[in-house]
Amino acid sequence: MNLPYFISARISQQAKGSFSSIISRVAVISIAVGVGSILLSFMILLGFQDKIKDKIYSFSGHLIISKYTLTNAYEDRVLDLTDSLAYQLDNMPGIVHWQPNAFRAGLLKTPEEVQGVVVKGFSKRQDTVAFKRHLIEGRLPMLKEKGYTTEVVLSKKIARYLRLNVGEDVLIYFIQNPPRYRKLQIVGIYETGLEEFDENIIYGDMGMVRRINNWNAQEVGGIEIFIDDISNIDQYREDIFDAIDHDLYVEKVSDKYLQIFDWLSLLNRNVVIFLVLILFVAGFSMVSILLILIMERTQMVGVLKAMGASSKLLRDIFLANGIRLIIKGLGWGNLLGFGIGLAQYYGQIIPLDAASYYMDHVPISFNWVPVIGVNLLVIILISGSLFIPLSVISRIQPIKSIRFD
Repeated sequence: MNLPYFISARISQQAKGSFSSIISRVAVISIAVGVGSILLSFMILLGFQDKIKDKIYSFSGHLIISKYTLTNAYEDRVLDLTDSLAYQLDNMPGIVHWQPNAFRAGLLKTPEEVQGVVVKGFSKRQDTVAFKRHLIEGRLPMLKEKGYTTEVVLSKKIARYLRLNVGEDVLIYFIQNPPRYRKLQIVGIYETGLEEFDENIIYGDMGMVRRINNWNAQEVGGIEIFIDDISNIDQYREDIFDAIDHDLYVEKVSDKYLQIFDWLSLLNRNVVIFLVLILFVAGFSMVSILLILIMERTQMVGVLKAMGASSKLLRDIFLANGIRLIIKGLGWGNLLGFGIGLAQYYGQIIPLDAASYYMDHVPISFNWVPVIGVNLLVIILISGSLFIPLSVISRIQPIKSIRFD
Protein backbone atom coordinates (compact mmCIF):
# COMPACT_ATOMS: atom_id res chain seq x y z
CA MET A 1 0.00 0.00 0.00
CA ASN A 2 1.18 3.52 -0.79
CA LEU A 3 1.61 5.03 2.69
CA PRO A 4 1.59 8.74 1.67
CA TYR A 5 -1.55 8.23 -0.42
CA PHE A 6 -3.23 6.26 2.41
CA ILE A 7 -2.54 8.95 5.02
CA SER A 8 -3.61 11.67 2.59
CA ALA A 9 -6.92 9.89 1.94
CA ARG A 10 -7.56 9.49 5.67
CA ILE A 11 -6.82 13.16 6.26
CA SER A 12 -9.29 14.14 3.54
CA GLN A 13 -12.01 11.90 5.02
CA GLN A 14 -11.53 13.22 8.55
CA ALA A 15 -11.44 16.82 7.34
CA LYS A 16 -15.05 16.82 6.12
CA GLY A 17 -16.93 19.73 7.68
CA SER A 18 -13.74 21.36 8.94
CA PHE A 19 -12.08 24.58 7.83
CA SER A 20 -9.61 22.67 5.66
CA SER A 21 -12.56 21.04 3.88
CA ILE A 22 -13.89 24.48 2.95
CA ILE A 23 -10.44 25.53 1.75
CA SER A 24 -10.16 22.37 -0.36
CA ARG A 25 -13.49 23.11 -2.01
CA VAL A 26 -12.33 26.62 -2.79
CA ALA A 27 -9.22 25.13 -4.42
CA VAL A 28 -11.29 22.73 -6.54
CA ILE A 29 -13.71 25.49 -7.58
CA SER A 30 -10.92 27.91 -8.51
CA ILE A 31 -9.19 25.28 -10.65
CA ALA A 32 -12.49 24.20 -12.23
CA VAL A 33 -13.49 27.75 -13.14
CA GLY A 34 -10.01 28.48 -14.50
CA VAL A 35 -9.82 25.31 -16.60
CA GLY A 36 -13.39 25.73 -17.84
CA SER A 37 -12.67 29.33 -18.84
CA ILE A 38 -9.49 28.35 -20.69
CA LEU A 39 -11.21 25.52 -22.57
CA LEU A 40 -14.10 27.79 -23.54
CA SER A 41 -11.64 30.42 -24.72
CA PHE A 42 -9.94 27.93 -27.03
CA MET A 43 -13.29 26.58 -28.28
CA ILE A 44 -14.51 30.08 -29.09
CA LEU A 45 -11.19 31.18 -30.59
CA LEU A 46 -10.92 28.12 -32.86
CA GLY A 47 -14.60 28.35 -33.73
CA PHE A 48 -14.26 32.01 -34.62
CA GLN A 49 -11.16 31.40 -36.74
CA ASP A 50 -12.68 28.38 -38.48
CA LYS A 51 -15.90 30.25 -39.22
CA ILE A 52 -14.14 33.26 -40.73
CA LYS A 53 -11.71 31.14 -42.74
CA ASP A 54 -14.52 28.91 -43.97
CA LYS A 55 -16.42 31.94 -45.25
CA ILE A 56 -13.37 33.27 -47.09
CA TYR A 57 -12.40 29.89 -48.53
CA SER A 58 -15.96 29.09 -49.63
CA PHE A 59 -16.01 32.30 -51.69
CA SER A 60 -12.44 32.37 -53.00
CA GLY A 61 -10.91 28.91 -52.63
CA HIS A 62 -7.57 28.26 -50.97
CA LEU A 63 -5.37 29.24 -53.93
CA ILE A 64 -5.97 31.53 -56.90
CA ILE A 65 -4.28 31.26 -60.29
CA SER A 66 -4.06 34.62 -62.06
CA LYS A 67 -2.12 36.18 -64.88
CA TYR A 68 0.70 38.62 -64.29
CA THR A 69 -0.50 42.14 -65.07
CA LEU A 70 0.68 45.68 -64.37
CA THR A 71 -2.83 47.12 -64.14
CA ASN A 72 -5.65 46.80 -61.63
CA ALA A 73 -8.44 46.75 -64.22
CA TYR A 74 -10.58 43.61 -63.95
CA GLU A 75 -10.93 43.28 -67.72
CA ASP A 76 -7.12 43.05 -68.08
CA ARG A 77 -6.85 40.10 -65.69
CA VAL A 78 -7.51 37.45 -68.29
CA LEU A 79 -5.96 34.03 -68.83
CA ASP A 80 -6.68 31.23 -71.29
CA LEU A 81 -8.29 28.21 -69.65
CA THR A 82 -6.87 25.72 -72.14
CA ASP A 83 -7.67 22.02 -72.19
CA SER A 84 -4.12 21.22 -71.09
CA LEU A 85 -4.38 23.51 -68.07
CA ALA A 86 -7.75 22.02 -67.11
CA TYR A 87 -6.28 18.51 -67.47
CA GLN A 88 -3.35 19.42 -65.21
CA LEU A 89 -5.69 20.74 -62.52
CA ASP A 90 -7.96 17.71 -62.74
CA ASN A 91 -5.07 15.29 -62.23
CA MET A 92 -2.87 17.18 -59.79
CA PRO A 93 -2.63 15.56 -56.30
CA GLY A 94 -4.18 17.53 -53.46
CA ILE A 95 -6.70 19.47 -55.58
CA VAL A 96 -10.25 18.47 -54.69
CA HIS A 97 -12.02 21.10 -56.80
CA TRP A 98 -11.29 24.07 -59.04
CA GLN A 99 -13.53 26.68 -60.62
CA PRO A 100 -12.95 29.65 -62.94
CA ASN A 101 -14.05 33.17 -62.13
CA ALA A 102 -14.35 36.51 -63.88
CA PHE A 103 -14.86 40.04 -62.55
CA ARG A 104 -16.21 43.31 -63.85
CA ALA A 105 -16.75 46.58 -61.98
CA GLY A 106 -19.99 48.48 -62.50
CA LEU A 107 -22.58 50.80 -60.99
CA LEU A 108 -25.94 49.62 -59.72
CA LYS A 109 -28.53 52.36 -60.18
CA THR A 110 -31.99 52.75 -58.72
CA PRO A 111 -34.19 55.86 -58.85
CA GLU A 112 -32.90 56.88 -55.41
CA GLU A 113 -29.36 55.50 -55.05
CA VAL A 114 -26.20 54.49 -56.92
CA GLN A 115 -23.82 51.81 -55.63
CA GLY A 116 -20.46 50.72 -57.02
CA VAL A 117 -20.13 46.93 -57.18
CA VAL A 118 -18.03 44.18 -58.69
CA VAL A 119 -19.82 41.47 -60.64
CA LYS A 120 -18.26 38.07 -60.01
CA GLY A 121 -19.18 35.64 -62.73
CA PHE A 122 -19.31 31.92 -62.08
CA SER A 123 -19.74 28.92 -64.29
CA LYS A 124 -21.30 25.49 -63.93
CA ARG A 125 -18.16 24.36 -62.11
CA GLN A 126 -19.07 26.62 -59.20
CA ASP A 127 -19.23 24.89 -55.81
CA THR A 128 -22.87 25.80 -55.18
CA VAL A 129 -23.05 23.72 -51.98
CA ALA A 130 -20.51 25.98 -50.25
CA PHE A 131 -22.19 29.13 -51.57
CA LYS A 132 -25.72 28.10 -50.54
CA ARG A 133 -24.66 28.14 -46.88
CA HIS A 134 -24.59 31.93 -47.15
CA LEU A 135 -27.78 32.28 -49.20
CA ILE A 136 -30.45 33.73 -46.92
CA GLU A 137 -33.20 34.33 -49.48
CA GLY A 138 -34.06 33.20 -52.99
CA ARG A 139 -31.89 30.98 -55.18
CA LEU A 140 -28.79 30.98 -57.36
CA PRO A 141 -28.89 32.14 -61.00
CA MET A 142 -29.90 29.45 -63.48
CA LEU A 143 -27.14 29.26 -66.08
CA LYS A 144 -28.04 28.66 -69.73
CA GLU A 145 -26.50 26.25 -72.20
CA LYS A 146 -26.24 29.02 -74.80
CA GLY A 147 -25.95 32.74 -74.20
CA TYR A 148 -26.10 34.04 -70.67
CA THR A 149 -28.60 34.91 -67.98
CA THR A 150 -28.97 38.31 -66.32
CA GLU A 151 -30.04 36.79 -63.00
CA VAL A 152 -27.85 37.86 -60.07
CA VAL A 153 -27.44 37.39 -56.34
CA LEU A 154 -26.92 40.51 -54.21
CA SER A 155 -25.58 40.77 -50.70
CA LYS A 156 -27.99 41.72 -47.94
CA LYS A 157 -26.06 44.93 -47.31
CA ILE A 158 -26.24 46.08 -50.95
CA ALA A 159 -29.90 45.08 -51.26
CA ARG A 160 -30.79 46.98 -48.10
CA TYR A 161 -28.87 50.09 -49.17
CA LEU A 162 -30.56 50.15 -52.59
CA ARG A 163 -33.94 49.05 -51.17
CA LEU A 164 -34.11 46.02 -53.45
CA ASN A 165 -35.82 42.68 -52.93
CA VAL A 166 -35.83 39.29 -54.60
CA GLY A 167 -37.80 39.37 -57.84
CA GLU A 168 -37.07 43.02 -58.64
CA ASP A 169 -34.97 44.40 -61.48
CA VAL A 170 -32.06 46.81 -61.30
CA LEU A 171 -29.88 48.50 -63.90
CA ILE A 172 -26.10 48.11 -63.89
CA TYR A 173 -23.81 50.41 -65.87
CA PHE A 174 -20.33 49.36 -66.98
CA ILE A 175 -17.90 52.25 -67.45
CA GLN A 176 -16.16 51.67 -70.77
CA ASN A 177 -16.04 53.05 -74.27
CA PRO A 178 -18.79 52.88 -75.34
CA PRO A 179 -20.64 52.52 -71.99
CA ARG A 180 -22.84 49.47 -71.57
CA TYR A 181 -25.69 48.61 -69.28
CA ARG A 182 -27.78 45.56 -68.43
CA LYS A 183 -31.07 45.04 -66.66
CA LEU A 184 -30.43 42.50 -63.92
CA GLN A 185 -33.03 40.36 -62.20
CA ILE A 186 -32.44 39.73 -58.49
CA VAL A 187 -33.07 36.06 -57.70
CA GLY A 188 -31.24 35.72 -54.39
CA ILE A 189 -29.66 37.50 -51.44
CA TYR A 190 -26.59 36.29 -49.55
CA GLU A 191 -24.79 37.36 -46.39
CA THR A 192 -21.33 36.46 -45.13
CA GLY A 193 -20.79 39.14 -42.51
CA LEU A 194 -17.45 39.99 -44.16
CA GLU A 195 -17.32 43.55 -45.47
CA GLU A 196 -14.82 42.61 -48.20
CA PHE A 197 -17.57 40.58 -49.87
CA ASP A 198 -20.87 42.02 -48.67
CA GLU A 199 -20.09 45.62 -49.58
CA ASN A 200 -18.77 44.95 -53.08
CA ILE A 201 -19.54 41.60 -54.66
CA ILE A 202 -22.64 40.52 -56.57
CA TYR A 203 -22.81 37.14 -58.33
CA GLY A 204 -23.95 36.53 -61.86
CA ASP A 205 -23.33 34.53 -65.01
CA MET A 206 -19.73 34.32 -66.21
CA GLY A 207 -21.08 34.48 -69.75
CA MET A 208 -22.37 37.99 -69.12
CA VAL A 209 -19.02 39.08 -67.68
CA ARG A 210 -17.21 37.60 -70.67
CA ARG A 211 -19.51 39.47 -73.03
CA ILE A 212 -18.94 42.79 -71.25
CA ASN A 213 -15.16 42.21 -71.16
CA ASN A 214 -15.10 41.10 -74.84
CA TRP A 215 -13.57 37.74 -73.94
CA ASN A 216 -13.92 34.48 -75.82
CA ALA A 217 -15.30 31.24 -74.36
CA GLN A 218 -11.89 30.07 -73.03
CA GLU A 219 -10.85 33.28 -71.32
CA VAL A 220 -11.41 33.69 -67.57
CA GLY A 221 -10.29 36.13 -64.92
CA GLY A 222 -8.72 33.51 -62.66
CA ILE A 223 -9.01 30.00 -61.26
CA GLU A 224 -9.96 29.26 -57.67
CA ILE A 225 -8.47 26.05 -56.27
CA PHE A 226 -9.67 24.05 -53.28
CA ILE A 227 -7.16 21.68 -51.67
CA ASP A 228 -7.59 18.73 -49.34
CA ASP A 229 -5.12 19.76 -46.61
CA ILE A 230 -4.74 23.43 -45.69
CA SER A 231 -1.64 22.66 -43.61
CA ASN A 232 0.24 21.77 -46.83
CA ILE A 233 -0.89 24.83 -48.75
CA ASP A 234 2.66 26.13 -49.29
CA GLN A 235 3.77 22.86 -50.86
CA TYR A 236 0.67 22.70 -53.07
CA ARG A 237 1.27 26.29 -54.14
CA GLU A 238 4.82 25.47 -55.24
CA ASP A 239 3.69 22.33 -57.10
CA ILE A 240 0.98 24.21 -59.01
CA PHE A 241 3.28 27.13 -59.76
CA ASP A 242 5.89 24.77 -61.23
CA ALA A 243 3.27 23.06 -63.39
CA ILE A 244 1.55 26.08 -64.99
CA ASP A 245 2.83 28.51 -67.64
CA HIS A 246 5.46 31.12 -66.81
CA ASP A 247 3.05 34.05 -67.27
CA LEU A 248 0.75 32.81 -64.49
CA TYR A 249 1.21 32.97 -60.75
CA VAL A 250 -0.41 31.30 -57.76
CA GLU A 251 -1.55 33.35 -54.77
CA LYS A 252 -2.71 32.12 -51.40
CA VAL A 253 -6.07 33.50 -50.37
CA SER A 254 -4.56 34.16 -46.92
CA ASP A 255 -2.14 36.58 -48.63
CA LYS A 256 -4.89 38.22 -50.64
CA TYR A 257 -6.90 38.94 -47.48
CA LEU A 258 -3.85 39.42 -45.31
CA GLN A 259 -5.45 41.95 -42.96
CA ILE A 260 -8.13 39.46 -41.92
CA PHE A 261 -5.72 36.59 -41.34
CA ASP A 262 -3.31 38.83 -39.41
CA TRP A 263 -6.20 39.90 -37.23
CA LEU A 264 -7.10 36.25 -36.58
CA SER A 265 -3.47 35.57 -35.63
CA LEU A 266 -3.58 38.38 -33.07
CA LEU A 267 -6.46 36.62 -31.34
CA ASN A 268 -4.11 33.72 -30.53
CA ARG A 269 -1.93 36.09 -28.52
CA ASN A 270 -4.92 37.25 -26.47
CA VAL A 271 -5.84 33.69 -25.55
CA VAL A 272 -2.23 32.88 -24.59
CA ILE A 273 -2.14 35.93 -22.30
CA PHE A 274 -5.45 34.83 -20.76
CA LEU A 275 -4.06 31.30 -20.29
CA VAL A 276 -0.96 32.62 -18.49
CA LEU A 277 -3.06 34.78 -16.17
CA ILE A 278 -5.42 31.93 -15.31
CA LEU A 279 -2.54 29.55 -14.61
CA PHE A 280 -0.81 32.15 -12.44
CA VAL A 281 -3.94 32.74 -10.37
CA ALA A 282 -4.68 29.01 -10.05
CA GLY A 283 -1.06 28.25 -9.09
CA PHE A 284 -1.01 31.05 -6.52
CA SER A 285 -4.29 29.79 -5.06
CA MET A 286 -2.95 26.24 -4.72
CA VAL A 287 0.21 27.49 -3.01
CA SER A 288 -1.84 29.50 -0.51
CA ILE A 289 -4.32 26.69 0.11
CA LEU A 290 -1.64 24.05 0.61
CA LEU A 291 0.15 26.34 3.08
CA ILE A 292 -3.08 26.64 5.04
CA LEU A 293 -3.54 22.85 5.01
CA ILE A 294 0.01 22.34 6.27
CA MET A 295 -0.47 24.94 9.02
CA GLU A 296 -3.67 23.23 10.10
CA ARG A 297 -1.85 19.89 10.28
CA THR A 298 1.28 21.21 12.01
CA GLN A 299 0.74 19.06 15.12
CA MET A 300 0.30 15.95 12.97
CA VAL A 301 3.55 16.77 11.15
CA GLY A 302 5.37 17.11 14.50
CA VAL A 303 4.00 13.81 15.81
CA LEU A 304 4.96 11.94 12.63
CA LYS A 305 8.44 13.46 12.71
CA ALA A 306 8.83 12.48 16.37
CA MET A 307 7.89 8.91 15.36
CA GLY A 308 10.66 8.91 12.76
CA ALA A 309 8.83 10.00 9.59
CA SER A 310 11.11 11.68 7.08
CA SER A 311 10.46 15.08 5.52
CA LYS A 312 10.11 13.34 2.14
CA LEU A 313 7.28 11.15 3.45
CA LEU A 314 5.46 14.19 4.84
CA ARG A 315 5.96 16.10 1.58
CA ASP A 316 4.54 13.15 -0.36
CA ILE A 317 1.45 13.13 1.90
CA PHE A 318 0.59 16.75 1.22
CA LEU A 319 1.65 16.45 -2.43
CA ALA A 320 -0.84 13.59 -2.87
CA ASN A 321 -3.49 15.77 -1.24
CA GLY A 322 -2.71 18.66 -3.58
CA ILE A 323 -2.73 16.45 -6.68
CA ARG A 324 -6.09 15.04 -5.62
CA LEU A 325 -7.49 18.56 -5.50
CA ILE A 326 -5.99 19.35 -8.93
CA ILE A 327 -7.54 16.23 -10.49
CA LYS A 328 -10.94 17.05 -9.02
CA GLY A 329 -10.65 20.60 -10.30
CA LEU A 330 -9.68 19.36 -13.77
CA GLY A 331 -12.62 16.97 -13.85
CA TRP A 332 -15.16 19.64 -12.93
CA GLY A 333 -13.43 22.20 -15.15
CA ASN A 334 -13.63 19.95 -18.21
CA LEU A 335 -17.26 19.17 -17.43
CA LEU A 336 -18.01 22.89 -17.09
CA GLY A 337 -16.18 23.89 -20.26
CA PHE A 338 -17.61 21.14 -22.45
CA GLY A 339 -21.09 21.56 -20.95
CA ILE A 340 -21.28 25.25 -21.84
CA GLY A 341 -19.56 24.57 -25.18
CA LEU A 342 -22.07 21.89 -26.18
CA ALA A 343 -24.98 24.07 -25.09
CA GLN A 344 -23.70 26.92 -27.27
CA TYR A 345 -22.83 24.62 -30.19
CA TYR A 346 -26.30 23.07 -30.42
CA GLY A 347 -28.46 25.79 -28.87
CA GLN A 348 -26.62 28.97 -29.97
CA ILE A 349 -27.74 30.57 -26.71
CA ILE A 350 -25.24 33.46 -26.86
CA PRO A 351 -25.95 35.80 -29.81
CA LEU A 352 -23.60 38.29 -31.44
CA ASP A 353 -23.97 41.44 -33.49
CA ALA A 354 -23.26 40.24 -37.03
CA ALA A 355 -22.21 43.74 -38.13
CA SER A 356 -19.37 43.76 -35.58
CA TYR A 357 -18.38 40.09 -35.28
CA TYR A 358 -19.12 38.72 -38.80
CA MET A 359 -21.58 36.16 -37.37
CA ASP A 360 -24.82 36.14 -35.40
CA HIS A 361 -23.79 33.80 -32.57
CA VAL A 362 -20.70 32.74 -30.63
CA PRO A 363 -19.04 29.93 -32.64
CA ILE A 364 -17.68 26.78 -31.01
CA SER A 365 -15.08 24.39 -32.41
CA PHE A 366 -14.02 21.18 -30.67
CA ASN A 367 -10.36 20.25 -31.06
CA TRP A 368 -8.72 17.66 -28.82
CA VAL A 369 -5.18 19.01 -29.22
CA PRO A 370 -5.69 22.22 -27.15
CA VAL A 371 -7.92 20.34 -24.69
CA ILE A 372 -5.23 17.76 -23.93
CA GLY A 373 -2.56 20.46 -23.96
CA VAL A 374 -4.45 22.63 -21.45
CA ASN A 375 -5.03 19.71 -19.07
CA LEU A 376 -1.39 18.61 -19.20
CA LEU A 377 -0.19 22.19 -18.75
CA VAL A 378 -2.42 22.68 -15.71
CA ILE A 379 -1.23 19.42 -14.14
CA ILE A 380 2.46 20.15 -14.73
CA LEU A 381 2.55 23.82 -13.74
CA ILE A 382 0.21 23.72 -10.75
CA SER A 383 1.72 20.47 -9.48
CA GLY A 384 5.14 22.10 -9.79
CA SER A 385 3.97 25.08 -7.78
CA LEU A 386 3.04 22.74 -4.91
CA PHE A 387 6.72 22.22 -4.08
CA ILE A 388 6.92 25.83 -2.89
CA PRO A 389 4.76 25.34 0.23
CA LEU A 390 6.05 21.77 0.70
CA SER A 391 9.52 23.17 1.42
CA VAL A 392 8.10 24.52 4.71
CA ILE A 393 7.73 20.97 6.08
CA SER A 394 11.48 20.43 6.40
CA ARG A 395 11.69 23.49 8.69
CA ILE A 396 9.05 22.28 11.12
CA GLN A 397 10.60 21.16 14.46
CA PRO A 398 8.78 18.29 16.26
CA ILE A 399 8.81 19.81 19.77
CA LYS A 400 7.49 23.21 18.70
CA SER A 401 4.96 21.75 16.28
CA ILE A 402 3.47 19.39 18.89
CA ARG A 403 2.88 22.40 21.14
CA PHE A 404 1.54 24.42 18.17
CA ASP A 405 -2.02 25.64 18.61
